Amino acid sequence: MTAMKRRLNNSLYYFTVEDESLLAETFPRIDRESYAISYKVAGTDDVFITTAESRDAMDRSDVPYNALAEEDGNQIGLYHSAQSREELGDFDDALKALTVAYRCIGAVCVGTNGESSLDLSDGVEYYSYFIAPAGHTFIWRIFENRQSAIDYMAERYADDPEAQEWAQALPLESAAELADYH
Repeated sequence: MTAMKRRLNNSLYYFTVEDESLLAETFPRIDRESYAISYKVAGTDDVFITTAESRDAMDRSDVPYNALAEEDGNQIGLYHSAQSREELGDFDDALKALTVAYRCIGAVCVGTNGESSLDLSDGVEYYSYFIAPAGHTFIWRIFENRQSAIDYMAERYADDPEAQEWAQALPLESAAELADYH
């Protein structure tokens, strides 16, 4: 698998498929130049979200799907750690799709799996993970609204003004502003 190319189209796409096992069968066969990924949207039975690159790969592989809506990936905020920026910089669209799959508007990398300093005390339901090609499993704190991001960053990143600015500058106020796909 090669790193994704930087894309001008940062859109994310909601879709359904008649048989979701088709995704599991098709994605491993998609050419190695693509990073094909999709996530089931939380709280739905059959809605998925994917990146523009994955949608293009699905089209090339003739995967039958029903397009529902488009999400502007530029509206989803990511705050990388130095290590996640290095290892996952080419996977921002996939990370944004993961964030939106939870119906969230932003995510901050809080470390890697197994770190003794990893603090999940505010509840594991606010966290997700993404495995880098290099093998590290990065843990991400996800946010449904800007205020929860501001509060979290003020508490956990009090000495980092850039972190404070990131939270305050999240483009969306809350997940209620995410695209409607019904």
